[in-house]
Amino acid sequence: MVSYLPRIADQELGERLGYIGAVLIEGPKACGKTATATRHAQTVIRLDEDQRARQLLELSPDRLFEGPTPILFDEWQVAPSIWNKVRRQVDDREGKGLFILTGSATPTDDASRHSGAGRFSVMKMRPMSLFESGHSNGEMSLRALLEGQPQTGFDAHLSFDELLKRIVVGGWPELVDVDEASARRWLRDYLTNLVEVDIQKLGSRRDPSNLRRLLESLGRSVAQATKAAELARDVGGEDGPIAKETLTAYLNALDRLHLLDNSPAWLPHMRSRVRLRTAPVRYFVDPSIGTAALGIGTSDLTNDLEALGLHYEALVIRDLRIYAQLLDARVDSWRDADGHEVDAIVSIGPNKWGAFEIKLNPSAVDEAAASLLRFKAKVDTSRHGEPSCLGVITSTGAGGLRPDGVHVIPVGTLGP
Repeated sequence: MVSYLPRIADQELGERLGYIGAVLIEGPKACGKTATATRHAQTVIRLDEDQRARQLLELSPDRLFEGPTPILFDEWQVAPSIWNKVRRQVDDREGKGLFILTGSATPTDDASRHSGAGRFSVMKMRPMSLFESGHSNGEMSLRALLEGQPQTGFDAHLSFDELLKRIVVGGWPELVDVDEASARRWLRDYLTNLVEVDIQKLGSRRDPSNLRRLLESLGRSVAQATKAAELARDVGGEDGPIAKETLTAYLNALDRLHLLDNSPAWLPHMRSRVRLRTAPVRYFVDPSIGTAALGIGTSDLTNDLEALGLHYEALVIRDLRIYAQLLDARVDSWRDADGHEVDAIVSIGPNKWGAFEIKLNPSAVDEAAASLLRFKAKVDTSRHGEPSCLGVITSTGAGGLRPDGVHVIPVGTLGP
């Protein structure tokens, strides 16, 4: 196990603590929330482990707030009543950076829980990007690209085999320096615990067999706008599709555990009347969840290049989301009814945006660049402004600005 590696979330958390009383960090189990929050807290209370703290919450809650701030309440959803107590403390103290809450599951809506508006800032945390784990040199900055600055970079150390391993192992802090076989066993156990324990704790019991089939179906649907009806058929199998309400409940459970990270559709004003598709493109919060759900490793990906391309896209989308969040930017997808697609639109407000195609094979860069230029011609830039960047994110090689105005961005050079 490596020592703590600085996270992009460190900067974001520090900024949020500077302007609001409490910060809630949400994300999947084992993504590093507690480790990051602990580095910013003066007092740490682990509600999932500390029975005494949970008893104090009922008997003498003020005792929990006596330590120096920021006070971290780890896994707050185990004792949801802490929310209103923290909210009241923020009101009474009128300070900034007083409390940090972390949670790996979103509790069910509770009418007795007051809104945290003006008191809480909610910050999403994901597993590590390639830049955070040391597998990208970060020479090509997303921030600079969205500012319209030409970028160059050279991916000198991320081999094709290592890239495959990063897809399968993922960005989990515990697995940064772990071999593939051990990582796959860890991820298998992670999903088993998810299906048999974590989801069951959320409310009414869910069929573990159906949940496993749903995870497999979502694994096959990575980077695609698969319809709910297709997922329902996959889960039901020979018995026919499961009910729409059941599928919705399963997907909601995965969402409450912060395992899903879909890309909504970007719907800009267009120069033509072409119909835009609005279904989200499906992703997990980390590419390793998809490969683990399917039980596949790097050798399997090598033998199925089409699937490899989709899982590679999932890895890049994860990294784009991590870098974009620091900029208060969105990551969306775009598709029209004629089949023209763009993998990622990163936008800051209505008029600053960049469009990115994700291609595993560097030989596909020319085609991807042409697709981006066709897309740019379709957008009504009088309403949205000119794109700050058009870029093709590929697996390896040198990065820079082409004569046609499209950046080539090796994933091993992409950074915040």
